[in-house]
Amino acid sequence: MSSSEGDRGGLSQAAPNNITTQDDFDNPTQTAATCNTTEASEAELSLPEAQISPVLDEVSPSSASSFEMLDMESVPPPYQEVQPHWFFCRQADDSEFWHPFSREDSDKLENAFNTVREQEEDIVVAVEGERYDVHIKERMRFAVYWEHPPAEVRRCTWFYKGDKDTRFFPYSEEFSKRLEEAYMIAVTLDEWKRKLDFPTGETVILHNPKLIMHYQPIGLQDEWASSPSDQLRPCTVKRGVESISVEIPEGEPEKVDHLVFMVHGIGPACDLRFRSIVQCVNDFRSVSLSLLASHYRRSQQEGHVGRVEFLPVNWHSALHGDATGVDEDIQRITLPSISRLRHFTNDTLLDLFFYNSPTYCQTIVDTVASEVNRLHALFKQRRPEFDGKVSVIGHSLGSLILFDLLTNQRNRSRARDGVPSGEHSALNSDTLEQMLTKLDLQQYLQTLLAENVDMESLALCQDSDLRNLGIPLGPRKKILHYIRKKRLPEDYNMAPGHQTSESGPPQVTSEGIQSSELPGQESSLHNKPSTTGAVDYEYFDVGIGQSNGGIAKGQVCIDYPQLAFYPETFFAFGSPIGMFLTVRGLKRIDPNYSFPTCKSFYNIYHPYDPVAYRIEPMIVSEVDLEPMLIPHHKGRKRMHLELKDSITRMSMDLRNNVLGSLRTAWQSFTRPVAALPPAEEGEATNDTTPQEDQAGVCTEAECSVSAEQAEQPEIEMGMLNGGRRIDYVLQEKPIESFNEYLFAIQSHLCYWESEDAALLLLREIYDNLGVAFEQPQQ
Repeated sequence: MSSSEGDRGGLSQAAPNNITTQDDFDNPTQTAATCNTTEASEAELSLPEAQISPVLDEVSPSSASSFEMLDMESVPPPYQEVQPHWFFCRQADDSEFWHPFSREDSDKLENAFNTVREQEEDIVVAVEGERYDVHIKERMRFAVYWEHPPAEVRRCTWFYKGDKDTRFFPYSEEFSKRLEEAYMIAVTLDEWKRKLDFPTGETVILHNPKLIMHYQPIGLQDEWASSPSDQLRPCTVKRGVESISVEIPEGEPEKVDHLVFMVHGIGPACDLRFRSIVQCVNDFRSVSLSLLASHYRRSQQEGHVGRVEFLPVNWHSALHGDATGVDEDIQRITLPSISRLRHFTNDTLLDLFFYNSPTYCQTIVDTVASEVNRLHALFKQRRPEFDGKVSVIGHSLGSLILFDLLTNQRNRSRARDGVPSGEHSALNSDTLEQMLTKLDLQQYLQTLLAENVDMESLALCQDSDLRNLGIPLGPRKKILHYIRKKRLPEDYNMAPGHQTSESGPPQVTSEGIQSSELPGQESSLHNKPSTTGAVDYEYFDVGIGQSNGGIAKGQVCIDYPQLAFYPETFFAFGSPIGMFLTVRGLKRIDPNYSFPTCKSFYNIYHPYDPVAYRIEPMIVSEVDLEPMLIPHHKGRKRMHLELKDSITRMSMDLRNNVLGSLRTAWQSFTRPVAALPPAEEGEATNDTTPQEDQAGVCTEAECSVSAEQAEQPEIEMGMLNGGRRIDYVLQEKPIESFNEYLFAIQSHLCYWESEDAALLLLREIYDNLGVAFEQPQQ
């Protein structure tokens, strides 16, 4: 049944609709049975309005005598106009689900509704944290930051629920208006048991203020009803949102303290329920809002804390869209057998291979960067007062994409002003002729112009390209060296631990990233020689991702675009970054290396995530360092982990006592008798020996733990996270520890609803803002 039927009258439209809470918004597969009905034609709407008349008990198609035993002697209160509440509809699986706006958004919509009646122009109201716009006259809700079908919006005052339904459904605004008029007459005249007949043949009987029933004519009953009694069951009618069981969501604070972009991994679905990135980010946003209310309650009440805005970044649709045509090419070579599994492979797992392809990797990084810059510009346009920082989150392959992007950013002051990605002002300052004149290579100008080569295309050329044009080795090296120096960011060249502008671009070889001019200069990364052969990369910029300026021996060549802002923190969820760096031949990350434009980096993973890998062993390889355990959001370890720690401590104490007793006994047996003092002298020379020995045993038994605790604060973690720890592990749940294989995939997709991961993120953000963390009472 189409949604347009909702404006045609009574139950014929409202029957397939549903009201859900925010939790139901994330679970659209839940459905509820509704009253059966048929469509009402538009011609019936032109009939006279519903007629109100007194009704006797026998007129009712179904006896309501049991309901009339309610307290009728109480004097009804005077008539008060019903308070409307605004809802929006969402289509899912050929069903409609109605969700209430928050009270703040509903009040804004109601005020706009009262205003739009006095003017002709439509009014647009921003709702749900300004992520959606509602057009009052059109009664439609549109997404702002992502593509989403528009949703119907309704000003709801009257609701109904069938006998087998669990939720109430809203009537159309026209139908509700007629019910309200009949209710007003009944209350004003204090005359109940009145029947309200509609042109569609439906009947509403107002038995008393607490009992209003909706009946259908027998001819319109569902022919598939199980029994005649089921056909005659009426629907309960309620007036106002206060009288129905629906949870009104809490409103979001207007102030935004921090903006976070979330990049998804492989495939179009982000969890086991096959939900999109938008729905999963909605979950993460809801989790963070609840944590702010519980762990920053006082700061919120005092107005020091607003909220963190999370926006999804979708790159999968651009890769698999019509622009690339990759899906059609893959489909032509796909075998027809096990079609569902092959479709899943083509739609998800192949994204890993696409990212290792120079053609499609360029499409992916361009899409991510342009989408992030578009969302950032749109957010700043809609919130010009925003002066907070921006961070990025990557899940699975999305974290690797962000890692490569951030590695190849240029630390220029113009990046803060929103310079479009791919613009190289240093190269654009000179023309091709001016550059060749400076290098005393004017004789090659016509050769380059004949191939339509300008400064921008010359920046993309490699040594082999210039060799194919007939340019000798010496001039080729001069040209490439000049372009590399121009493309190196000035302020990055002056950063500690990096090469100076006079040293030229770095060369990435099997021995690591090294300077091309100063052999003794400290490198950013170190590679050990590989038995598979040396890989010779040529970089225009310092980085540890895939090559972005040149290519040799068939390696990936990517021109990484630039972001329009400097990220504050990079959070990687379930990230394979460590594995990809190792596969690329990188053995060690220099402790002095850091992202050019990002201060902090956190690698967050679940212990049973099969896709996640660590980063710290690539920085500190000489120490076996355990990852940091992320605290539980309620301020304690999970019960089974606490029990495990208690058993471990008990076993260590028992071992220490047993070893101490054995050593004391052995030393007493092996000590020479002649060395013992005479007993009659009463000397106690050996009284202190067992205690000293026992203390020595305890020190030896606990030396590994105490040494590790003493060494950990002194370990240099490097500058990738400002000297702080990088690897953070979530606490597994008890049921997950029983069968880690069963929960492997679930562990990789758990981050969207992980309260512990969200709290770690919020603490990092608000610690930088100087807001005190509050641990709630247990």
